This record gives sequence, structure tokens and C-alpha cells, in this order.
Amino acid sequence: MCELMVRRCPDRFQQSLEVLPIDLINDGYAPSMELHQVDLNLLVAFDALLAERSVTRAADRLGVGQSAMSSTLTRLRRLFDDPLLVREGRAMVPTPYALAQVEPVREVLDGIMSILASRSAFDPERDGRSFSVIASDYTMVTFLTPLLTRLEEEAPGVRLWVSPPGDDYVERLGRGQVDLVIVPSEVFGPFREFPHVPLFEDRFVCAVDADNDIVGDTITLEEFSALPYLATSCGHEVSPAEAQLDRLGISRNTEITTAFGLAPLLLHGTRRIALVHERLAWSLADQTALRLLEPPMPLEPIHQLLLWANRAEHDPGHQWLRQRIVAFAVERDEARRSVHAVA
Repeated sequence: MCELMVRRCPDRFQQSLEVLPIDLINDGYAPSMELHQVDLNLLVAFDALLAERSVTRAADRLGVGQSAMSSTLTRLRRLFDDPLLVREGRAMVPTPYALAQVEPVREVLDGIMSILASRSAFDPERDGRSFSVIASDYTMVTFLTPLLTRLEEEAPGVRLWVSPPGDDYVERLGRGQVDLVIVPSEVFGPFREFPHVPLFEDRFVCAVDADNDIVGDTITLEEFSALPYLATSCGHEVSPAEAQLDRLGISRNTEITTAFGLAPLLLHGTRRIALVHERLAWSLADQTALRLLEPPMPLEPIHQLLLWANRAEHDPGHQWLRQRIVAFAVERDEARRSVHAVA
């Protein structure tokens, strides 16, 4: 298939593009081009590269090798006659021209997906597809890891590419650059702007090392405030647990602040206390030796949501995955209630 080069006209008053077949550049200007000359897979790669801003992550997202994605980036640079991504320090930064093409390319891909989705069913036993998911380490440990095990049996061709929330995950969801986001409603202010469903709740409990002899079977508010405290964060933001303690005006003797997903692993051999998610503590029970206690203050649970972009609302494959995720969450909640009932 013939590749094309798009040459931006140097005249600052002229906004049109010159499209030159690569194999005819040496022979002069090509006055026209046909759509069949364009490899539309390059637009898919462009979308992934600009979303991930990393050849490695874009390759993972599309399920191809890094060398293949590097070659595709080279082809895209020839096609658009622009570097597209340039290195600044350790980061790959899009050029102004590349940024200007993000929305038009996304609109083209959305249109193609809508056409295909309107007539295509999704068969999880036979069809192959990759989905990008933004979720925290907590969600990966407590929910997505067992879900992936189930999907390997039910949908062997389905792949989930999971990445942690960054500073721009709301914008990425809005631009349709990620398929799904799983976050608590408490940290995602604009969640009502996106299609979403509730997945599950999780409550906070106090956790200490099993051998912590200065803590009994219960704990008072005074003891909680006096003990060495392991605080938690959500990236650059305050975690829901810390936000609630702040609103309640409860003082803490903070020694360390860590990502909330790591908190249960950092209590071993210490006298520290932490507020952790109950599901996380149980999921890591084989790796930790903790005692869980009721908090001495009233705390609201977190509410995990599953969110997706408007463009994916009627996509059959997307619909199947969302339904499967929700069903799995219900299944695990029922299993937890059964265990607690027996206990």
C-alpha cells in the first residue's frame, strides 16, 4: 500500500495541505490523492501515541511490539511531514501541529467505530479486542486482578491495558482516549458529566501490625491521635480517608505519607496505625499480618464507579465488557456477604 506525505504549505495565509505519495516525491507534485492510498491504521497509531506520549505504552495499548510502533511513528512523521513527538528530557512532548490533529483524528476514528458498532455483534469467546483502563493500585489488587483471571477463561481474546490515574485522566476520558475509568466518586468531582454505574463500596478500618502490643482490641480517639500515624494520599491529592479526618478536625501524629494502596504493607514490625480500605486489607491478608479495628470516629465509605466516554455508549464490545465488570462486582459482593454471614 502506498504511503502518503502531508506537506503543510509555508504560506501563512494558506491553510490547505499538499498530499504527496511517498513513492512519487522524487517525481514531483502529485495533484490529487485517493483515500485507498491511505493506511488508516496509521491514524489508530497516531491516536495511541498522542494519548500515551510514549512509544512503549502506545505499543502495549495496541498489542504490538515496541520496534513496530517505532517504525509506525517514523511512517507517521513522513506522512504528516512533522516530528509529531519530540523528546524533552525523559518525556515525549507533542508538537503544536500534532496537538492540533488530535481532535480531528479522534473524530474520524469515532465515526468509523460507530459505523462498525452499528452492525457488529461481539462474541467474547471468539473476538479479540484490547481495552484501556485507568484504575488505582487498590482497584487492581482488590478487583481487576481476579476479574482478569475470569476473563482469561471467558474471553481469551480480550486484553485490558491498565494504567494508574494521572493528572489528566479526566481530560483523557473526555477526549475518548481511554475506554474505562474506575475511581471513587469522592475523588472524581465531574463524574456526573460521564456515563457511569456504581461498582461497589468499601469502608475504612484501622489497621495495625498483628504484634503491636500497645493497641488492644479496641481503640479510643485519644489513642488514635497519639499513635504514630501512616497517612495516605491519592497521587498529588489528599486521600478520601485523610479528607474525612481533616473535616472532622481529628489530629494525627503523622510519621509517613504513602500511596493508599501501599499502606497495609508498611505497618509490619512498626507501632504505626493507618486507615485502610477493608477490601484491600483482606486482599493482602496472605502478604501481611494485620489486626483490623473499628475506627473511633464516624467515616463514610468510598463508592467506586465505572465510567466511560460517550462515544463508547453503544459499542457492542464495550457494552459486553461493562456488563461483565458490573456482574463481577455483584458476584463478589454476594460472596463477601456470604462469608460475613458465616463468620
